[in-house]
Amino acid sequence: MALDGAFLLSVRRELECLTDGRIDKIYQPSRDEVIIAIRTHSGIRRLLINASAGSARVHITNTAPDNPLKPPMFCMLLRKHLGGGRLMGIRQDGLERILYFDFDCMNELGDIVNITLACEIMGKYSNLIVIDHNGKIIDSIRRVDEDMSRERLILPGMDYHTPPRDDRISFVHAEERAVRETLDRLPEKELSKALISAFEGISPILAREWTFRAGNGKELYGGRLNDLEKGNLFSAIMSSKDMLLSGKCEYTITALEDGTLKDFSFIDITQYGSLMKTRKYDSACGVLDHFFDERDRTARLKQRANDLFRTLTNLSERITKRISNQKNELADCARKDTMKLYGDLLSANMYRFEKGAHSVTVENFYREDCPQIEIKLDPRLTPAKNSQKYYSEYRKAVTAEKKLAEQIEIGERELKYIDSVYESLTRAVTENEVNELRLELAEQGYIKAARLKTKPPKSAPPIEYLSSQGYRIFVGRNNKQNDKLTLKTAAKTDIWLHTHDIPGSHVIIEAHGGEVPMQTIEEAAMLAAFNSKAKSSAQVPVDYCNVKFVKKPVGAKPGMVIFTNNKTLYVTPDREMEEKLRK
Repeated sequence: MALDGAFLLSVRRELECLTDGRIDKIYQPSRDEVIIAIRTHSGIRRLLINASAGSARVHITNTAPDNPLKPPMFCMLLRKHLGGGRLMGIRQDGLERILYFDFDCMNELGDIVNITLACEIMGKYSNLIVIDHNGKIIDSIRRVDEDMSRERLILPGMDYHTPPRDDRISFVHAEERAVRETLDRLPEKELSKALISAFEGISPILAREWTFRAGNGKELYGGRLNDLEKGNLFSAIMSSKDMLLSGKCEYTITALEDGTLKDFSFIDITQYGSLMKTRKYDSACGVLDHFFDERDRTARLKQRANDLFRTLTNLSERITKRISNQKNELADCARKDTMKLYGDLLSANMYRFEKGAHSVTVENFYREDCPQIEIKLDPRLTPAKNSQKYYSEYRKAVTAEKKLAEQIEIGERELKYIDSVYESLTRAVTENEVNELRLELAEQGYIKAARLKTKPPKSAPPIEYLSSQGYRIFVGRNNKQNDKLTLKTAAKTDIWLHTHDIPGSHVIIEAHGGEVPMQTIEEAAMLAAFNSKAKSSAQVPVDYCNVKFVKKPVGAKPGMVIFTNNKTLYVTPDREMEEKLRK
């Protein structure tokens, strides 16, 4: 994991500001997470400790998660033993992924006793353990019995022992000579893995970064390094050491092009080249707070929006199939003129056949050469009724053609609306936005309206940007907000933009009654393309016009408008520009 012992060293130094602070409150928002509010000279700081397998960490947080109405048993235990305690110090053994928080607390008899909180950040073995002044375990957030482990039991009343430790050196605390000797003895395997087996407290991303800097991107193996590569590797390690000892780290988060967070480190990450984007932070706690809050929120959001994605996908498939069937029926209606022709020819040639005939051959007098046509007959019907049968089929085809054309148009508008909701859902970044879309679909009758135990979700304001020339640009988050933004909030002289025949957001440039420069219009067009289904495409067509030329048809679904007097620009979405313009 990226939260290695070296990064934890930076965290520990930032947590020193909590020393001498008193515990104000203790919460346990979830099974594996505890938040301790500590009152310091500079105000109350919240210490977050998480012991879950995929998100284990400890840091100061600015977030305030919801707490259960009834505190869990472990939370009650922490309040009993640590409530009101004073933080005396924070310890870390070398670069082990364990922080020990030593508190002076008052016991039931009024005596001051030392209680230690051991935060073990070790992946699936992570734990939070309360230890008394005699080294006995009071309790832990996750108990470990004999069925779970035979090597190390963590149960109330047992002596606390540190986890088994490998024979590795700390590159931060070791002398340069010891580091060089370790590099000379690296095992012959992939260099990044060899470094992890030789040095304590380094994560795979840090080992890969050292390897990348040692060979300038070339694949290297331990035991096969030449003098130049070994020198580069030593320099990379010493540079990381200097950063940690001086406190001048380059805290970095790497992310994919779509914004998905990938890794973090206390040094600048260069190994991914242009494949990843990097963002700098001022503190180790700031990195952890943003990284895990964003990642957990995104995962939680996707989980809660899964049912909507399935509903919209099923609706889209069902509507598409219905439109396809209707188009096939419409194609059959193209024979209506032939039906009328047969009726006319039978009416003019009734004397030439009688009831019981299966067919009749007549001349098509509508054409100059009067070709012979064989017309099939129903032997059960009279000549007059055979003629009327073809006229009846003609009239049915005319009616069906008109109705099918209307139904196909309605279906295509409905499909366009469903696509727009789906696209808005893919761009939703908060649970409130998902709930707004859920409410919109319920109002349109696509899903059942849930009985709200609380107030309806409060609508977030439109996304606001500022053009390079100082013009405010607003982007709707969903269809209902698009309608409000365009039809109620925007002035008639403002500029309206939308991707051409592509689901996306309404975009408004605030013109203040004047002319808007083309550069600002182009930037707004890029934002319209970025906030649309075509965000990964190039040369996306975007229509724009004054708001006064945008109208909403009577009975149209949310977000659906018509417009005139428009012009079209072709732009390519740019994430860096979008982030630069975001206010």
